[in-house]
Amino acid sequence: MRSGERTWLFPAPPVIVATGTVVGPDEGEGPLASDYDLVHPDMELQQPSWEKAERLLLEQASDIAVSKAGLKKEQIQFYVGGDLLNQIISSTFAARSFGAPYIGVFGACSTSMESLALASLMVASGAADTVMAGTSSHNCTVEKQFRYPTEYGSQKPPTAQYTVTGAGAAIVAKAGSGPRVTAATIGKVVDLGIKDPFNMGAAMAPAAVDTIQAHLQDTGREPGYYDLIVTGDLAGVGHPIAAEILERNGVPMEQTLFRDCGLMVYDVAKQKVQAGGSGCACSAVVAYGHLLKRMAKGELKRILVVATGALLSPLSYQQGETIPCVAHAVAIEADASLEGKEA
Repeated sequence: MRSGERTWLFPAPPVIVATGTVVGPDEGEGPLASDYDLVHPDMELQQPSWEKAERLLLEQASDIAVSKAGLKKEQIQFYVGGDLLNQIISSTFAARSFGAPYIGVFGACSTSMESLALASLMVASGAADTVMAGTSSHNCTVEKQFRYPTEYGSQKPPTAQYTVTGAGAAIVAKAGSGPRVTAATIGKVVDLGIKDPFNMGAAMAPAAVDTIQAHLQDTGREPGYYDLIVTGDLAGVGHPIAAEILERNGVPMEQTLFRDCGLMVYDVAKQKVQAGGSGCACSAVVAYGHLLKRMAKGELKRILVVATGALLSPLSYQQGETIPCVAHAVAIEADASLEGKEA
């Protein structure tokens, strides 16, 4: 099953039988609005705190995925999830209400593909037949924890990114109808030496490059094997840096092949999102919503989603530490029998 240094190839690929995506108002005004299952008109979701609102986002995305799969919660054998808050409380508290055995993970904004890779490994290895992978983020909870509270009204530099308010969940099963998870490459921690929490894109770019190159080397594939290689949330600063490093390293990417979820989730030219989107939900809602819908329509047959994460904490930043980063990649291929059918 292991190929090369750090890639898992799945001879009997697990199936993504259903997904659920829920977003907030800013994402609902973006170019991918029609691809989400539920768009909330406000950030509060009628909850007494932003943290409880984020938890509800993940609970709703999970419930939607279960419903679309035609399953009951009791049929989900394991729940793998994480988020950006201290002690990953959004995922932990959502799992408390969900009731399935729970594995909490933290990969910062790479958590969407980290959880999907682990869920797929569990199914492929026979450790489970049905596993849910989920993650969430909320603009106000993340800003309050990692930068400055929303009420403070601080100005942000152009390199800053706008945390996506949303949640994405995917159900991975041993059998069924849906796109297949054919491979996963686990990232190494890469540190460029950047300390600025308002410049995450530049900090994460080398980690994305490292994982992409490792995936291609481990699998013996060329970039053109995929219809789309999409990074998680490098946005307007980090994505061009990643493309430049790849070209310098002899792995040139065509502009139509190499995209970024942080530049897809918002209309960067019209919405006030600085360099673009970020957060755990950024790659989750774009991949589980937009990309898998394109796959179901037959527009995409093979995609590589490379979710990127900055592994800092408020404490490490306050103590002057640099920002270590990681990227996890998951290869998803269409089920040929479902081409042309809506998800």
